[in-house]
Amino acid sequence: MPEASVLPFDDLVARARALAEAGPRQLLGIAGAPGAGKSTLAERIVAAVGPAARLVPMDGFHLAQSALERLGRADRKGAADTFDANGYVSLLRRLRRKEPSAVWAPAFRRDIEEPVAGAIEVPPAVRLVVTEGNYLLLTEPPWDEVRSLLHEVWFLDLDARLRLRRLVARHEAYGRSLAEAAAWAHGSDEANAALVAGTADRADLVVRLADSLPA
Repeated sequence: MPEASVLPFDDLVARARALAEAGPRQLLGIAGAPGAGKSTLAERIVAAVGPAARLVPMDGFHLAQSALERLGRADRKGAADTFDANGYVSLLRRLRRKEPSAVWAPAFRRDIEEPVAGAIEVPPAVRLVVTEGNYLLLTEPPWDEVRSLLHEVWFLDLDARLRLRRLVARHEAYGRSLAEAAAWAHGSDEANAALVAGTADRADLVVRLADSLPA
């Protein structure tokens, strides 16, 4: 992985605001391994930029649990082939071309572990769309189209031990036992993290925050 720049959060906000002002609509991606803090950073960036920004996470394109069970992939939910990658690419195309009416995107509900269609509205006035997820920089089709649709991508790095502790705590918070949470974090999540780490060199910026973010 390329060496990460240690930056304060305010510097990233300034960079996001400059990007929002660069054109009618800009798409910013935040990539990184599971548990790196992508969602928290993306939420804070959007809140700091204000009404001109909207968050559209990749996680809304999780396949439904019933589909994963039918395909035999439920035991590794979160892997690249457990998402509707073509659907995500299609949405990014629509967001980039700035349609004259609102675009509606899906969201992922962690409390029910399912995607929910039409949950996020992106009105035409939105100038900055922030999307975050593990696989924004993959080179395998159809994920390889994502990078070309994003105007800028940041790769968020985090100490591996801290990241794993956060993942275990997250899985426990959503109902897994400590043993189950640790097994998932050190198993499926780490396999995905290893894949994602190899994509960091495709980012515009590899960053480790100087300010601590909550999990």
